[in-house]
Amino acid sequence: MAADPPPADSVPVVALARLGRRQGSRWTLRGVDLEVPKGQQLMVVGSNGSGKTTLLRLISQAWLPSSGKIRLFGAAPGPEAAARSALLSHADYLYDDLSAWENLNILVRLYPQKDTDPLAILAEVGLDKRRDDLVRTFSAGMRKRLALARLLWKRPELVLLDEPYGQLDPAGGQMMDALFRRFRAAGTTLIVATHQVRRVGALCDRAIYLADGKLCWEGPAAKAASVADPGGEE
Repeated sequence: MAADPPPADSVPVVALARLGRRQGSRWTLRGVDLEVPKGQQLMVVGSNGSGKTTLLRLISQAWLPSSGKIRLFGAAPGPEAAARSALLSHADYLYDDLSAWENLNILVRLYPQKDTDPLAILAEVGLDKRRDDLVRTFSAGMRKRLALARLLWKRPELVLLDEPYGQLDPAGGQMMDALFRRFRAAGTTLIVATHQVRRVGALCDRAIYLADGKLCWEGPAAKAASVADPGGEE
């Protein structure tokens, strides 16, 4: 008799086994084993070139691994996992010659939400008054806000953030802090790569430290600053 499947909440949202990525002659990520349970907020830290962005791009399915395995929501990566995930990266993938409203409306058509007003999403990221302006007129911070609006509209169960505070002004930083708390309240699984170790460490549960593509440390997010910056105060 076949065993009953495990409860959905007990299956890791992300499970990596000996994951590696080779670019040219260099391994940008190698031998990473990692599990992220549902609802956890995981911070990924490390110096430039340590593999943080590579890790997020592999989990998002933007890149394919060179070695190892990825399982998302208990299954192999594919369209279903992609529909349940969203990545906010350095590249915003916005259309310069469309307005903010038109860029968001692409996601509105792909992922209809009956109980959400797209204008309310633009207001949440502070762009409701610029809804009809072409994206090519936007600053880097405004582009980041619009990319975030598209992520929020999708309502992903797995959110991947690569340096989310980059390009944002102080008000945008406070908005991002509030979104971390919102994701936690909603039970959303979050993986965030950042150099703002102390700020994000106060908002996340757990952290991992990458060096030269290897996972070198994992533990409570509040302890990560002492690993990422040994000379600083914990």
